[in-house]
Amino acid sequence: MAEQKRDYYEVLGVDKNADDAAIKKAYRVLAKKYHPDMNPGDKEAEQKFKEASEAYAVLSDPEKRRQYDQYGHAAFDGGAGGAGGFDFNGADFGDIFGDIFGDIFGGGRSRGARNNGPMKGANIRTSVHITFEEAVFGCKKEIDLTVKETCKTCNGSGAKPGTSPETCSKCGGKGQVVFTQQSFFGTVRNVQTCPDCQGTGKVIREKCPDCRGTGYIPMKKRYAVDIPAGIDNGQSTRMPGLGEPGVNGGPRGDVLVEVIVGRHPIFQRQEFDIFSTVPISFAVAALGGEVLIDTVDGKVVYDVKAGTQTDTKIRLRGKGVPSWRNKDVRGDHYVTLVVETPDKLKPEAKELLKQFDALTGDSLNAVKNATEAGENGSKEKDSKDGKKKKFWK
Repeated sequence: MAEQKRDYYEVLGVDKNADDAAIKKAYRVLAKKYHPDMNPGDKEAEQKFKEASEAYAVLSDPEKRRQYDQYGHAAFDGGAGGAGGFDFNGADFGDIFGDIFGDIFGGGRSRGARNNGPMKGANIRTSVHITFEEAVFGCKKEIDLTVKETCKTCNGSGAKPGTSPETCSKCGGKGQVVFTQQSFFGTVRNVQTCPDCQGTGKVIREKCPDCRGTGYIPMKKRYAVDIPAGIDNGQSTRMPGLGEPGVNGGPRGDVLVEVIVGRHPIFQRQEFDIFSTVPISFAVAALGGEVLIDTVDGKVVYDVKAGTQTDTKIRLRGKGVPSWRNKDVRGDHYVTLVVETPDKLKPEAKELLKQFDALTGDSLNAVKNATEAGENGSKEKDSKDGKKKKFWK
């Protein structure tokens, strides 16, 4: 008795109206789950993988799927008016396995393979040092780069003058070679970069003596790079079309210039805001008054309010860093005011300060006054360090 096959839609777990994407997704899940490499020695998994692969081979092909929908399995065994004799072992699984399991099967479109069409050249990366202010407002810098220029001797062909590159005989100028091999599941197509021409489709028999077949001569050049206002440390600006040459007529790559911003002695930056600390005298803090504050735009005058405490923070709107994406947007400058204590006073200043203290609470004599007021009610206690300390009621 012939083996009873399960419905292909049931095998993949999809509806009969499922589209190609749903069928491929369902097969991908089953193939990964039951692949023999993932289940060594498991005959049941091996059989389920065969079953799923057979179902996918039919349902992923529009014509085979039409025949199956009309005649069922009989479409491939010669019954019920079917075409008959469909050989699953002879089916080309290259696209299936290459797309879903390219690395496992080594088939389909190999990741290392590429055609010989135009390709953009590689980018060149370099760096430049700039100051804090140059990062804020932008600047122009000069950089030296070693770039590849077209060889004048061979005009970029790489071939010795009087000769020309030849079409690669191995790949026929395609840049890829295709070979097939028999696997457990049938014939598998493998596509790889041609080893003779390295994917270019051309072979140079006699190389140019100046560029040695590369078609390019390294040259040192100096370029002026525009550093945009607002750029931050570690960010890069792009110079398009100045990178490595393209392949097979492709465009050049770009030059990416990373900026390294030097430290500033006063300012610190956080995104588009600037932070700094400004000392003010005790007199200005107590009585109020004007102070000069350094900003990236120069000095500005700020009116300090009377009674300002140390570590008071103020904001100078629009004195920060401009956005390099939107020049109309600019951050703020945050300033911390710190009250300075004078460490050198003239005798006259000391006397005046004592008079000021006497008029504002007599803090210089606070301990003495408290001792005299609580002399009769004082008592001593031992502290943790063993020293005597006096406490007043």
